[in-house]
Amino acid sequence: MKIVFLDAATLGDSALDSIAALGELKCYPSSTPEEAKERVGDCDVLIVNKVRVDRELLAAAPHLRLICEAATGVNNIDLDAAAERGITVRNVAGYSTDTVVQVTFTHLLSLFSQAPYFDARVKDGTYTAGGLFVDLSRSFAEMKGKVLGIVGMGTIGHKVADIATAFGMEVIYYSTSGTGHCTDFPCVGIEELLRRSDAITIHAPLNGRTDGLIGEEKLRLMKPTAFVINLGRGGIVDEAALAAAVDEGIIAGAALDVFVREPLPADSPLLNMKHPERMRFSPHMGWASVEARARLVAGIADNIAKGGF
Repeated sequence: MKIVFLDAATLGDSALDSIAALGELKCYPSSTPEEAKERVGDCDVLIVNKVRVDRELLAAAPHLRLICEAATGVNNIDLDAAAERGITVRNVAGYSTDTVVQVTFTHLLSLFSQAPYFDARVKDGTYTAGGLFVDLSRSFAEMKGKVLGIVGMGTIGHKVADIATAFGMEVIYYSTSGTGHCTDFPCVGIEELLRRSDAITIHAPLNGRTDGLIGEEKLRLMKPTAFVINLGRGGIVDEAALAAAVDEGIIAGAALDVFVREPLPADSPLLNMKHPERMRFSPHMGWASVEARARLVAGIADNIAKGGF
């Protein structure tokens, strides 16, 4: 059995021994569309993370029987085209939940506590030169008693909610599916969520209901002290509108792990702000702890083993 991984660099230094043990594994760090077509000619199993699998690529892989998505979302795969050719598509669900939740709170705590600012005050000598045992040059607020609005109350959203309550936060949520299945926390409309929340965290897929969900009009509903955190998908938030809202003080700040275009282009309004200190960024690594990547590899290996090849 021949296994081809077209963008193995997306898993970093993760050991792929469990996959290699199942067949002849060929890994490519990345693949352009043209390179991908040249590399799949004799493969039985195809592994991809972000490479687009369309009809043209499938036509170049006459022996292909299984596509393994090295992630949870399969929006990069033409599922109809795969089904027409009798090709099975399998993803790995739940492997990164704890990591995404951890990175969510990394950003949430950083924004509420103004951690980068105070860290810099110590490192640049300002605190030492100040003469006082404390530096109160910037105010910060407790999370206790604040309202956290969660967009998307799935497994990740619910875990974020549970931890937020441990901090003493009040949790409300907006159901992006239109049906509030979770009864542990109040389900509200998106406008109410934005008006009431001191911070919102986004944990939803990008689809017809969420594409462009939070733009200029919605951001103007929020408190000037509120924060936006997005660990869902980039297109859910209008990046230009968000940059403007933060710069103009319509909201206090934001943190993003996902972007409309990845990597983030140099001309993005997010990288050309008057007040970059109000922003927190991470390069779409909210899923990628060492442990999460190991679980992902194990899940891919299991999907291949269950293929019965």
